[in-house]
Amino acid sequence: MRTFFHGCPVFTGDQTLEGIGVLVEDGRVLDLLPQPPASVEEVALEPDSLLAPGFVDTQVNGGGGVLFNETPTVEAALAIASAHRRFGTTSLLPTFITDAAGKWRLAVDAAAEAAQVPGGGVVGIHLEGPFLNMERRGVHEAAYVRAPTDEDIDFLLGLPARFPQGRVLLTLAPEVVSDGTLAQLAEAGLILAGGHSAATYARTDSALDHGLTGFTHLFNAMPPLMNREPGIAGAALSSPRGWCGIIADGVHVHGAVLRLALAAKGPDRLFLVTDAMSPTGTDVDSFELYGHTIYRRDGRLVTADGVLAGADIDMAAAVRGAVRLMGVAPEMALAMAARVPATFLGLDDLGRIKPGARADFVELSQALTVRRVWSAGTER
Repeated sequence: MRTFFHGCPVFTGDQTLEGIGVLVEDGRVLDLLPQPPASVEEVALEPDSLLAPGFVDTQVNGGGGVLFNETPTVEAALAIASAHRRFGTTSLLPTFITDAAGKWRLAVDAAAEAAQVPGGGVVGIHLEGPFLNMERRGVHEAAYVRAPTDEDIDFLLGLPARFPQGRVLLTLAPEVVSDGTLAQLAEAGLILAGGHSAATYARTDSALDHGLTGFTHLFNAMPPLMNREPGIAGAALSSPRGWCGIIADGVHVHGAVLRLALAAKGPDRLFLVTDAMSPTGTDVDSFELYGHTIYRRDGRLVTADGVLAGADIDMAAAVRGAVRLMGVAPEMALAMAARVPATFLGLDDLGRIKPGARADFVELSQALTVRRVWSAGTER
């Protein structure tokens, strides 16, 4: 059955089209047309809405009361994806932060199985750690931070084959992993991002030469930019080769620094992430991580001693934050939440409304709040 979505402007990921509808068949965009063809089901959208590509989030620790580290199961991964779908995210990487090696493998097993569920919203896994700088680990448990072993590398090299339609993103500190290992992992198909790191500019630049392509929650868990030693943040900003994920909640990064990052990277290399934890989509005021209580206070998620532990934000709120804090047009913020992260992941059928793309849509109000969401053409 073919379905025709019409009635409001369409943002394709690159431009906004007026007087155009979207024809969908078998979960894919078939065409963009001014009028519906004969014998189609029609979906009428609110005239003051905007139809945009479903959001793509590369860093989601939890949602809907579920934390992937605490419950590394198929059901948990799908529940997290479901919790974020109501905020416009139709594709995400459940994120497993530094933890015991046994749980690491359980998380991979769970995400691999969840990624096979049609319309489930899981498109791979993000392993954030454990190969991090001890002093820049943030809330990650020190007992589990380590350098990679041969066994770790062998395990990682086999992961891309387990996600044939998805992606494996690995956040690591470049100073902890050799260039040879970076190249080996990248050649195997892993996407490598620098984060939780105190790497020098020179070390990071070399890592970029050997397979590093991204940076995780830019400016957080890394030294500040300095004039004589720009460090990993300076390398991230100045290199035309790397993509940067950034949290636009006004807590993790000041608005002026968000604007600086946009000026340095441009809109096609900077993308929004939530770094969301289990409270997203709930009204709970605390949760457990590593057996410790994390408190939800004033838009922050913090330990008892004030260390940030993820972000209290969803992707629709991140889009609004980008508009407010960066001063960008809504279309640019929407691209940073959809097309740009999809491009970073190499998933070109996501984050766009074009023929052949997956029919993942979000209908947004003029205030950029979510009205309806479709995944593979089905409202969810």
